[in-house]
This record gives sequence, structure tokens and C-alpha cells, in this order.
Amino acid sequence: MSQKNKKQFGVWMDSHHAVVVGKENAESENFSVLGHAENAGAEFNTSEKNAHNDEKTLQHKFFKEILTHMQNAEEVHLTGTGTAQEQLMHFMADTPQFKNTVTNESTSNKMSDERLTEYIAGKFN
Repeated sequence: MSQKNKKQFGVWMDSHHAVVVGKENAESENFSVLGHAENAGAEFNTSEKNAHNDEKTLQHKFFKEILTHMQNAEEVHLTGTGTAQEQLMHFMADTPQFKNTVTNESTSNKMSDERLTEYIAGKFN
């Protein structure tokens, strides 16, 4: 399968926001924004154990929301701030549908959707 026909996606994310970029279909040559995902975070909880469990549950829900935009992904480039990209990489590796997906990561500050689209296109060219 040629490089152009691979299902390639890019994600800019931090622990609360994500922007997913990819090609609308396999024949498309241009990347575009496919969706946004949000993680509001856990509410205040007096129990540390319950707060931790709530945070983990919300994080997994956030990751699943991101992955709904990347069906049958073959290559994914993750970028953003913090450790969220690394956590998503581990989550993908533990998910049967994404365990064979090639993932790369980098660190970058928040950028506009247009700039992100250009950045991800550059990573796959």
C-alpha cells in the first residue's frame, strides 16, 4: 500500500482538549480537521481514591472519543503539551483495534487548526 493511501492521522492534545486531523477518505490528498474532543476533568471529591478513579474514567472516555475519529488508523502522529500523548499511545497499544498502529510523538504548543493541518501533513510527506 502506498504512503498516500495509508490511513494517517494527527492529534494535537493536552489533558483537556484534542484536535484530530486526517484525510476525509483514502483517495483524498489533503488533511483536514476531523473533530475535537474535550475532557472537563473530575469534579472535586473529598476521597482521594474516588477522585483518582473518576479522573481515570474520564481520561479513558476522552481517549475513546479521540479514537472514534481515527477508524482503521495505520499511522498516527501525536503532538501537544504534557504527558497526554504518551498516555494515549499506551491506551492505543492496549486496544485491540489500534495495537498494530504505528505511532510517533512530538511536543508542540497549541496552534490553530489550519497550522496543525499543515504540521501533520508535513510529518507524513
